[in-house]
Amino acid sequence: MATIHTTALVDPAAQLDASVTVGPYTLIGPNVVIGAGSTVGSHCTIEGHTTIGQNNHIHSYSSLGAAPQDKKYAGEPTRLVIGNGNTIREFCTFNAGTVNGGGVTQVGDDNLFMAYVHLAHDCQIGSHTIFANNSQLAGHVVVGDWVILGGFTVVRQFLRLGAHSFTAMCTLLFADLPPYVTCQGQPAAARTVNAEGLRRRGYSPARIAAVRAMHKALYRENLTLEASKERILQIAKDKPEVQADVDMMLDFLSGVSPKVGIVRSRRRSVD
Repeated sequence: MATIHTTALVDPAAQLDASVTVGPYTLIGPNVVIGAGSTVGSHCTIEGHTTIGQNNHIHSYSSLGAAPQDKKYAGEPTRLVIGNGNTIREFCTFNAGTVNGGGVTQVGDDNLFMAYVHLAHDCQIGSHTIFANNSQLAGHVVVGDWVILGGFTVVRQFLRLGAHSFTAMCTLLFADLPPYVTCQGQPAAARTVNAEGLRRRGYSPARIAAVRAMHKALYRENLTLEASKERILQIAKDKPEVQADVDMMLDFLSGVSPKVGIVRSRRRSVD
């Protein structure tokens, strides 16, 4: 049996591993599944069709799996799925998905969500990310692995944040943020590459140099987006160690919508 505080209300139909602990005054609904080693703090609400993996630590006053804040939602059994090893701090709100958005809000593994983070319906979060206090995502946002959001970052709906990207505090995103790029401002402007983060993750000097060259092609050479992609393609020529990094950037850029575009540099515009 899971360790459940006497004041908590856990529906008998909920599936909690025997090693799960649940704090005082927490509410857990009938369609909730929580894996081994996870802990749920006091005064939390976990409802809807919510699946939480192993070794997650959910702190007090969080709301997970509530109905999406979407006027089109009509009570369909959409889901919230959370992976393993995540830390969800106080007052976080993660909403379930919508039918029009694929039906699931998805969170990967080993993420840190600081206090007051909001994930709206149908967001797709990778692994090893950090969301600082009060980071707010609107619906349908896709966040790649190793992304870091500074405190009070706000992201508009239907945007993508590429792997290893970084936002400074109080950033407002209205366009896609390419991989490796650091941005800041309201609206966000591209500043540089997340070189320190890459070094900490074991990137070699050659790979970091290739990332810098891609950033230069996007933001410093006065090229159109299509011309930038051609320049980036050449970076991996005869350099197999950087091929995966170049491929990831080109794959991201190939999915940029003309209506959305990418975060731009204040020094120039990228067409």
